[in-house]
Amino acid sequence: MRRKIYDKLLAWKKNSNGASALMIEGARRVGKSYIVEEFARKEYDSYILINFSQAPDDVKEWFEVYLEDIDKLLFNLQLHYNKRLTSRHSLIIFDEVQDCPRAREAIKFLVADGRYDYIETGSLISVKSKVKGINIPSEEDTLDMYPMDFEEFLWALGNDMMFPYFSECLKKLSPVGQAIHRKAMDLFRLYMVIGGMPQAVQEYIDTKDFDKLEIVKRRILNLYRNDIRKYADNDELRVTAIFDGIPGQLQKHERKFKLSSLGSDARMRDYENSFLWLDDAKIVNCCYNTTEPSVGLRLNDERTTLKCYMGDTGLLLSHAFDENGKVPAEIYQKIMLDKLEVNAGMLMENVVAQMLVANGHKLYFYSNSDRENKENRMEIDFLIAKSKITNKHNISPIEVKSGKNYTLTSIRKCIDKYKEFLSTPYVLHTSDIKTVNGIVYLPIYMTELL
Repeated sequence: MRRKIYDKLLAWKKNSNGASALMIEGARRVGKSYIVEEFARKEYDSYILINFSQAPDDVKEWFEVYLEDIDKLLFNLQLHYNKRLTSRHSLIIFDEVQDCPRAREAIKFLVADGRYDYIETGSLISVKSKVKGINIPSEEDTLDMYPMDFEEFLWALGNDMMFPYFSECLKKLSPVGQAIHRKAMDLFRLYMVIGGMPQAVQEYIDTKDFDKLEIVKRRILNLYRNDIRKYADNDELRVTAIFDGIPGQLQKHERKFKLSSLGSDARMRDYENSFLWLDDAKIVNCCYNTTEPSVGLRLNDERTTLKCYMGDTGLLLSHAFDENGKVPAEIYQKIMLDKLEVNAGMLMENVVAQMLVANGHKLYFYSNSDRENKENRMEIDFLIAKSKITNKHNISPIEVKSGKNYTLTSIRKCIDKYKEFLSTPYVLHTSDIKTVNGIVYLPIYMTELL
């Protein structure tokens, strides 16, 4: 499958020229191994892929024994994998490197040796047990990889015409047009129910069967549960409670995660590490409240109040509607036809968060529950900063609207109160492009163009 990260791999190969290794981190099953091996096949004369989740103990031990004899280490790897490597024209891939921390530590010496290029892939690489006792190499560039965004999803369906057209419409702020908009919304709803996990996308393309699609997504969710049990150390119960509570929290009007739902005495100081664990594992996307919608959102974040979105909206759907162990095909069909009576807002907001993160944005929202002055009382779904910061007008407030009839009280209050801080305000909705009183209304499928 065609992925945008491929261009970043090309840029790393050209710019690094062997001076650094590349670490690609992402949730399980986002396609890290696939895209790196595809890159190796196309861009190098030869390569070795070491999958440390399956590699024999002998191979892992070489990274302990031969760190002072790089010639012996590299010779053994070529012999074991029956691959001849060529200096400056070959790549060695450390797949699932979190399962062999010593191999990650060896990167320092392998890069210094300079003969070959190195790419590592990993999930849960920040887990304490995976880095305990090793020195993290400074010769390591990093890339985060996420589920397929909507444009990549369209590519997988064989459609590479829509997004260039959307981009031109956004530049001119001109409507997409009724027929194209209707088709785009149908495809976007399909993207929401399938999600961006490559195995799920491939299963739908191959079978068009929602029941088989559901089996694939259920396997991924079970894999995440097993990882929590295996790697969450002494935090397993708290991490599981948060993971299981995500759908219920997101269906609330404000979407904010209420710790009281996990227990009357639950406090953020006790659960903060659990949220961070899920965020580090890329299973969720945490969105933090900021006390002021001004430049330097991170400086103003208030970490005791957050929203917790699933990293993939297709998985959220399967996580939310699994009363009998699977999502009924009728639920998929209702979403496709825009007939789902509840939770549409939950799915829409989650998919916006997913696309903003994939496009490089950190997630922030603004919430003020001032009881004395109603003009200060507002809820803004997301805040994003401009790519180039100027003296003022750097932050765009974003409201997500899933229905056709909605009010904009909060975003108008925000514009009035913080106009010197704000750049273009956006409303992401299910209708076409329009501009009214300085607010730009965009169809939700254009989110990743922001």
